[in-house]
Amino acid sequence: MSYKPNLAEDFAFSDLHCHSYCSDGELSPRELVARAADKGVRILALTDHDTVDGVAEARAASDDYALKLIPGVELTALWGKRVVHIVGLGFDPDNPGLQVYLQDLKKLRDQRAELIAARLVKKGCPDLLEKAKALAGEGQIGRPHFAQAMVAARVVDSPAKAFSLYLGAGKPGDIKVDWPDMVAAITCLHQAGGCAVLAHPTKYKLTFTKIREMIAAFAESGGDGIEARYPGVDPGQTRQIEIAAQRHGLLLSAGSDFHCTGFSWSELGKYPKAPDSEMHILNQLL
Repeated sequence: MSYKPNLAEDFAFSDLHCHSYCSDGELSPRELVARAADKGVRILALTDHDTVDGVAEARAASDDYALKLIPGVELTALWGKRVVHIVGLGFDPDNPGLQVYLQDLKKLRDQRAELIAARLVKKGCPDLLEKAKALAGEGQIGRPHFAQAMVAARVVDSPAKAFSLYLGAGKPGDIKVDWPDMVAAITCLHQAGGCAVLAHPTKYKLTFTKIREMIAAFAESGGDGIEARYPGVDPGQTRQIEIAAQRHGLLLSAGSDFHCTGFSWSELGKYPKAPDSEMHILNQLL
């Protein structure tokens, strides 16, 4: 079914940040597209962590629905010593430079997984590496897979408890990784023909003074946009993000950061609406 974008209508029916089981999401790319369409989403970007493995399946599935699929990815990067996430949108998934870059990130993730497993064993846990790999399947392995493995092994009774005791910031499974810096991630996305968006700026546990510094650094590094609307951000924060975006010439993006069913606050297409249409990044992507 062909899709004809109508920007005046579609800004409020887009979701430019979500995940499939190719990283740490629950659904297959096809299931994700079907659910998005059922929720009224007209423009969807699949943005799995550090992989584009699900984009081809999602794109094929989008042909069965009145839905426009935008290739996406959520790259892990560093701003100084702090981990940040950069959403890439509208690039060529088959770009050779991007493919090499993602392979390097996969190696870093695999090395981190081995270190996490070893740290957990030292804390009295069973060796959960193979179970975590099995849960990740063909996707990128991450801490959520270790959390699931810990629940399955009855080390903890919930993924939230796994993070609070073992995997969260400052805990034994919080392994520091020498991720590429912000400039490298942005440059890679641009070379692949895409846009770079700073993801969920209020989720990095920073003061707003530091958030403004981060936004300024992102813009100076060549970034294109910033997420201003997503679950958990309040209207006052959104307004501050939009002011900073305008000051630095950044476009605005929005998305649910959907990972799995059962969490009503992060359902596909569900986030605070009413973006500034003139500054919406879809103007550049469509």
